[in-house]
Amino acid sequence: MNSQDLAKYIEQTDGMGKSWLLVQLRLQQLAEAKLDLSPEEYVLRLEDIHQDMMNLGEWWVGIEKEVF
Repeated sequence: MNSQDLAKYIEQTDGMGKSWLLVQLRLQQLAEAKLDLSPEEYVLRLEDIHQDMMNLGEWWVGIEKEVF
């Protein structure tokens, strides 16, 4: 699934409030842009996405069946 398809999926399923889906979208966009980025820029963007993902914390604990 490319980033455009993933973005459409997120919109169609009311996923804008689901931060983990937005992280997935950012990762897909980064993968698609990888060849156009220097290794340093790629790593910086990946680190930024990783930090945002880590900031989500364990919000899902106890509600796994509802959100996954």
